Amino acid sequence: MSFPLRRALSAAALAALLLPLGCSTALTSKREEARRMGSHDDVPKPASRWGLVIHGGAGVIERESLTPEREAAVRAVLTEALQAGHAILAKGGSSLDAVTAAVRVLEDSPLFNAGKGAVFTHDGKNELDAAIMNGRTREAGSVAGLRHVKNPITLARAVMEKSPHVMMIGAGAEEFAKQQDVELVPESYFHTEERWQALQRALEAEKQQLQAPPEQGQPQGPSTFWEHPAGREHKFGTVGAVALDQAGNLAAGTSTGGMTNKRFGRVGDVPVLGAGTYANERCAVSATGHGEYFIRYTVARDICSRMEYLELPLLESANQVVMDILVKAGGEGGVIAMDGQGNFAMPFNSAGMYRGYMGPEGTPAVAIFKEQ
Repeated sequence: MSFPLRRALSAAALAALLLPLGCSTALTSKREEARRMGSHDDVPKPASRWGLVIHGGAGVIERESLTPEREAAVRAVLTEALQAGHAILAKGGSSLDAVTAAVRVLEDSPLFNAGKGAVFTHDGKNELDAAIMNGRTREAGSVAGLRHVKNPITLARAVMEKSPHVMMIGAGAEEFAKQQDVELVPESYFHTEERWQALQRALEAEKQQLQAPPEQGQPQGPSTFWEHPAGREHKFGTVGAVALDQAGNLAAGTSTGGMTNKRFGRVGDVPVLGAGTYANERCAVSATGHGEYFIRYTVARDICSRMEYLELPLLESANQVVMDILVKAGGEGGVIAMDGQGNFAMPFNSAGMYRGYMGPEGTPAVAIFKEQ
């Protein structure tokens, strides 16, 4: 469990969060004995703790630049998203419904880089991606390059449930959205002044870079600003959710507005299953960060694979990938992950990550920085 959550929780909720992270010595001994006997049938299994984990993006989130008003607004929307998903789980609803509801709340807020708050491309357009996956069946749907879909996570789910396909992009995906009565909006809906000014700063920084004499041994070109627009002024604003329902089924969903100043129809990790979004019967992951690295290292699937093949606990698996493999590769970001017992992890190697958890106790907990 991430340390910043501790101060946000009541004592009862904190105890509930800590409980799933370990197993008793007696249980471990019985499990080892059963393994030696060649059967797991008689091994007692800990009760699953249903719940929901969300994120609102990771990256350079400086304490001094986050005003009290802005922080309060972010926390309020994160809490609203948790409550929306939790209300479904508490009534015995599915993890898919909970993930969809939580992500839609985040998509509807201009505070996050998804849906309403999507960033602008180099050409001044908004292009949105999303994916959702059912851990029990491994059915999935993903969409990319959308310009008119109000809630991309809804269309991703329609692709999963109402088509024989897994991924749809661009105009074709939006034509499918029309057929499925998925809500469409004019491009102006996604225009927010904050994101527009971020693009202008990125374009100006790019212009200055191109006009400056190249440093010896350094290539001259705009690629720096596709990755980190306007120098260090960037935040990976992807949103996502993972959930375990009372029936023991996992699901994961992720949505993003992409990368400020991106070009050439670039698509990141979010709609790439196994990279930014993945779920199976024992593990669900939603990622946020520098998408190219998450694709190259198949981050979401790697976390689940370590649990499956190496029999590592969720927290250890997630930490190995995010805090070791990604760091060595130069990839910045984080993940939220949950296993089939309700254990969860929220590692990130960036300055901050908007995140939160809500379990059976019904106490929402949100955090931003590593220490609070």
